[in-house]
Amino acid sequence: MSNTFYAPGEQRAAKVNDLFGAIARRYDLINDLQSFGLHRLWKRRVVDLAAVRSGARALDLCCGTGDLALALAGRGTQVTGLDFSAPMLSVAIERKRPDDTLFIQGDAMNVPFPDNSFDAVTMGYGLRNLSSWETGLAEMQRVAKPGGRIVILEFGKPANALWRALYFTHLRCSVPLTGWLFCGNAQAYAYILESLKHYPGQLAVADRMREMKLANVRVINLLGGAMAINYGEKPV
Repeated sequence: MSNTFYAPGEQRAAKVNDLFGAIARRYDLINDLQSFGLHRLWKRRVVDLAAVRSGARALDLCCGTGDLALALAGRGTQVTGLDFSAPMLSVAIERKRPDDTLFIQGDAMNVPFPDNSFDAVTMGYGLRNLSSWETGLAEMQRVAKPGGRIVILEFGKPANALWRALYFTHLRCSVPLTGWLFCGNAQAYAYILESLKHYPGQLAVADRMREMKLANVRVINLLGGAMAINYGEKPV
């Protein structure tokens, strides 16, 4: 049976917007429950890899409720968080301190900034939600400054067949149950597996980054590849 919140092609953005509108207020709680709080460590790893310093500029795409953007701002960086979902942004704006971060509504496949604008461009759990992940990746490269870091945290596809089968079973059964118990919406969390089926995974993203001539491309697997960070740098 197809997922309520998954649709290919032109309908993708509207469906994803409906999804995050439905779960915005419980999004952080369920992230903590499903990952046992580990997502906070993974996002800290993203911030470390972004290597931002005081006075630098960073852009966090698909910023959601703002935890990654606010962590970047904690390094003294001027941060802009961009997201398509107004309900998610409203949570982010409530959390921010005065003047530390700018949150704006926008499309990660059509970023409203000129070329070579940011010292680091990050994305947490957003790439597989785009109707074209390749376009999103190209936009990250475009707005990064020469030498800028591109860092993406996303659900992964484990290389080990047994672990992958166990992991997908968890996404099929346990994750929707948690969504139903704490958010009243199992379909919103069943969406994770459905979207992951249509996402090529961390190795294909790394291959694409190399094709784009990004430098120092790396894949950092977490939990045996169940999560992954893709890293690259815009050539100087």
